[in-house]
Amino acid sequence: MQFEPALEQGRLLKRYKRFLADIQTASGELLTIHCPNTGSMFNCMQDGGVVWFSRNNDPKRKLPGTWELSETPQGRLACVNTGRANGLVEEALRAGVIGELAGFTDLRREVPYGEERSRIDFRLDYPSGPAFVEVKSVTLGFADSNVAAFPDAVTSRGAKHLRELATLARNGVRAVQLYCVNLSGIEAVRPAAEIDPAYAQGLREALAAGVEVLAYGVEISPRQIRLVKRLEVCL
Repeated sequence: MQFEPALEQGRLLKRYKRFLADIQTASGELLTIHCPNTGSMFNCMQDGGVVWFSRNNDPKRKLPGTWELSETPQGRLACVNTGRANGLVEEALRAGVIGELAGFTDLRREVPYGEERSRIDFRLDYPSGPAFVEVKSVTLGFADSNVAAFPDAVTSRGAKHLRELATLARNGVRAVQLYCVNLSGIEAVRPAAEIDPAYAQGLREALAAGVEVLAYGVEISPRQIRLVKRLEVCL
């Protein structure tokens, strides 16, 4: 996924009201931009830290840009725009990067399914039947560790998705939880039981029900980001 044009650099002044961030650009311009991340963004931002943003020239939009990348307190790069994860995964699926999911004949996004009225991120069709793939964007890293964690805040929605996947798996339908680890310098991912023990328990139950759990990491820069390698999942 190319950033066209290349992202602009600035410094974070503050994030507030979940969806707003005040920044100062490299030229000294003060801007309020959109923060497309509903999580806590724990350990992936700091006041005064370097950020990169995409400029918006659409006069119909209220804010002049969108926060895309952040330099974390640990010196990593994080893609904080969670909306990028599904695009990255689709690009990787179509390029055959995710070998465990290769060979599909059709790909559909945001397909309604489940007993709790959910929408799956991807339904992949194979000659043997469908696979339902739920994607989560991971940006939580820690100092002196190359293991990232999910989630960075309590997520009842994430727990619901695990229940839906587990139900599919018990009924003989292929179900996959895929972690898109949008953080540089990471080799593995784990559930953040210290933040959301219910989610961690739900992941263990989903795995026991037959849900496949995969994680893929990225190469990331202000010019492009792409999924490149499978990561270990530590349960």
